[in-house]
Amino acid sequence: MTELDAVKAALKTQAVETPSWAYGNSGTRFKVFAQQGVPRDPREKLADAAKVHEFTGAAPTVALHIPWDTVDDYAALAKYAEELGLRLGTINSNTFQDDAYKLGSVCHPDAAVRRKALDHLFACVDVMDATGSKDLKVWLADGTNYPGQDDIRERQDRLAEALSAVYDRLGDDQRLLLEYKLFEPAFYSTDVPDWGTAYAHCLKLGDKAQVVVDTGHHAPGTNIEFIVATLLREGKLGAFDFNSRFYADDDLMAGAADPFQLFRIMYEVVRGGGFTPDIAFMLDQCHNIEAKIPAIIRSVMNVQEATAKALLVDREALARAQRSGDVLDANAVLMDAYNTDVRPLLAEVREESGLDPDPMAAYRRSGWAERIVAERVGGEQAGWGA
Repeated sequence: MTELDAVKAALKTQAVETPSWAYGNSGTRFKVFAQQGVPRDPREKLADAAKVHEFTGAAPTVALHIPWDTVDDYAALAKYAEELGLRLGTINSNTFQDDAYKLGSVCHPDAAVRRKALDHLFACVDVMDATGSKDLKVWLADGTNYPGQDDIRERQDRLAEALSAVYDRLGDDQRLLLEYKLFEPAFYSTDVPDWGTAYAHCLKLGDKAQVVVDTGHHAPGTNIEFIVATLLREGKLGAFDFNSRFYADDDLMAGAADPFQLFRIMYEVVRGGGFTPDIAFMLDQCHNIEAKIPAIIRSVMNVQEATAKALLVDREALARAQRSGDVLDANAVLMDAYNTDVRPLLAEVREESGLDPDPMAAYRRSGWAERIVAERVGGEQAGWGA
């Protein structure tokens, strides 16, 4: 097998999970702009996700968010996903949209509120059991707005206690994925603000607990690829939430603002042995002004392009330059790969997989956009209000 054949074979194994909420209406804290044809229930979200997978061949799973995707029969929803050629993936918890959580959820000073949040996390594991999902993703909005509002150390103790209880509830083949975020909605202290805090809790919990890296959840200038390399080295990188940002957690299309950063991250993934099914690659995006499905297709394509370039890095030449201390040559090796136009290569990969070489054009020709606008009339669109 030639080197190029190996790259193509690797690209054919790539899977990017799409999030159910990206198909619904979303916006900023100021306004949500509704779009025609937006799904009204989880099944319609899955139908849209199936179109993304149909045209990219690289989006076989869909993440659910509870309670946004609550249904009476989760096993039936999983069966419906299978009929569409999909699987239900990560189950995302929600302990931030209830009045009780104003001062936090599992870190709240009131034991009754902590119990309410913990019961929700247990319910999410129940959903995993019903759907066959392997991963529970926990992102907490917990934190404080003012110095002295609560005891920072005690909040960490409460967090550890809750995470331990959830960890013990997991099955042997299930994981707890802990996500961190620098700030928002808490502005003085956030209870899981960075990868170090998440790593420390996961390390104490055990092998079934790993860290989620959301590319939008860092301070400006943060070297995210260093975090990725470190977590891979420690065996604690569990998943990615891909999006793009200019300022904070903007949740723009992956690779839109800084495609070079996405390439650098994917290189560390490849270099560190993370290009495996054990690392979950998911989009975490809200498409506020652009059409939902094409934006998700474009994001999947952007991740594929960054991955293809990462796979094309001449690692032997790079290692030689690094060992000899040749700074310019080492940088040039990376830049040569990044500057490669991989679109023809990916078109070949798609054609060899029986797909249209241009997913965006194929979607436009499919008529799906016009169909859902005509059929999804009435009812309540999925999304959140502002």
